[in-house]
Formats: sequence, C-alpha cells, structure tokens
Amino acid sequence: VQLQASGGGLVQPGGSLRLSCEASVTTSDTSNSYAVAWFRQAPGSEREWVSYFSRSDGSSYYADSVKGRYATSGDNAKNTVYLQMNSLKPEDTAVYYCALRFGPPVQLSLVISTSPEDYQYWGQGTQVTVSS
Repeated sequence: VQLQASGGGLVQPGGSLRLSCEASVTTSDTSNSYAVAWFRQAPGSEREWVSYFSRSDGSSYYADSVKGRYATSGDNAKNTVYLQMNSLKPEDTAVYYCALRFGPPVQLSLVISTSPEDYQYWGQGTQVTVSS
C-alpha cells in the first residue's frame, strides 16, 4: 500500500487549500475496508491528529481546532480522500500527513482512532504554510 499526499502550498490567512491523499490499495476482500486520517506536525511539535474519514460509510470526524473549517470527502473509484481546508490560520502551518488503516467496516465507523500508532501506512507529507 502506498499513499501519495499532495495539494499543499503557501496561502494567506483566511484562504483555502485542498489536500489529496491517493491510496494504491485494492479492497477485493469485502469484509474489510479502510479509513484515512490526516495528521499534521509543526516544527518542534508532536504529530497532531486532524481528521478521520471512514471509507465504508463516508463518516468524518475532526479535531476541535479545525472543526467547522475543515472537511473530508472521498472518491471511492479513485481511492482518494480529500481534506478541504477553509479559513486557514497561521497556526495551521505544518506538514500534513495522511495515514491509512484497514479493518471491518463497522469497526472503522465506530472506533475513531486518533493515535498515529494505529495507522500502518503513511504518505510522505505535504507542507502547508499560512502566512501573509
């Protein structure tokens, strides 16, 4: 499984960006699905959970720091998950990573993992800089 994250860049405060995470994964096993989480890490800080998206039912969850400003969506045909980031603030500046974990669809919808240790696969990270 490989994850390719893209879409980062430099944006002014109040602006928007959309990140993409494309997964090279096949789910021929119908008993399993996957979930994609976004994390971010600013210099000198620990990796912080940002959002969680369950592919099986499209449910999304967000950290309080981004709730109401960020939104995830998925394109199952492309195995791609998007993170739409609006009303960006300087404190959103970080390297953003997408991460993937497999599991039964019901479990992935009910158990929202916010710990990096629960994810087996990671993308390479994309830099988001919010500055005037």
